[in-house]
Amino acid sequence: MSIFVDENTKVVYQGLTGSQGRFYGLLNREYGTQVVAGTSPKKAGTDVEGIPVFANVADAVAETGATASCIFIPAPGVKNAVMEAAEGGIEFIVVITEGVPAHDEAWFYNKLRRDYPNVRLLGPNCPGIISPGKANIGITAGHIAKVPEPGEHAVGIVSRSGTLTYQALYELKLNDIGVSTCVGVGGDPVPGTSFIDCLEAFEADPQTEAVMMIGEIGGSAEEEAAEFIKTKMTKPVVSYIAGVTAPPGKKMGHAGAIVSGGKGTAAAKMDALRDAGAQVGNNPTEAGNLMVEVVRSL
Repeated sequence: MSIFVDENTKVVYQGLTGSQGRFYGLLNREYGTQVVAGTSPKKAGTDVEGIPVFANVADAVAETGATASCIFIPAPGVKNAVMEAAEGGIEFIVVITEGVPAHDEAWFYNKLRRDYPNVRLLGPNCPGIISPGKANIGITAGHIAKVPEPGEHAVGIVSRSGTLTYQALYELKLNDIGVSTCVGVGGDPVPGTSFIDCLEAFEADPQTEAVMMIGEIGGSAEEEAAEFIKTKMTKPVVSYIAGVTAPPGKKMGHAGAIVSGGKGTAAAKMDALRDAGAQVGNNPTEAGNLMVEVVRSL
């Protein structure tokens, strides 16, 4: 099995006719994802290499039965695109776009929770989600993710960092470990899906036998996840926290990772996770090696 998406997931690309949407939409289709539609108000009735383009999400859903959307709309239009997807009947919305204003993120996060509680939002500013061999929605390179063989142990991955998402997938592939689902939740201040959401789903997924969690400095998401791991998780968790050498008060990267007021440090997050029973690597490769040992012991 997998979490959130599988081979039956039908996806509409909001922004399919743009350069990035077209590139990744076709790449995802080539991987095997059911990319069934795109949207563009000005290009409705056309197609992108056989993928029909509709004026809006509601029309695409009515015609194709799409249940997921992937948003490649420029940042100023993301707020409206998210609401168009929810209002159009989409159940799982993936926002790849970075640079979405934080007040927009907070607005549509709360709007969805209040008015569309059954809609799951992933992102913004995330690489997306891949259930290897089943579906790839977003910008993750499919060839770096190992498909679990029947009867083989499978690991779930959840990460705030896009680049480290890819490294985690590759570290496991190098060690011949399959992945059930890899979720990039994004590093923005108001993520639609949290570590805890993913940990809870992996805990309930019978295929996933262990979880790799990759965090980074800033905020308290990792400490909250540690409490969940301590009290609710029965499956082993291996973690890595990026930003051990980051100076306080300096924004690192483009995702808003910052240590402020003595809070959000890598050391504090690592301590919380170790206290919760998770194994914590000092670098991505060490975390990968720890996971190899975990899988061997299953």
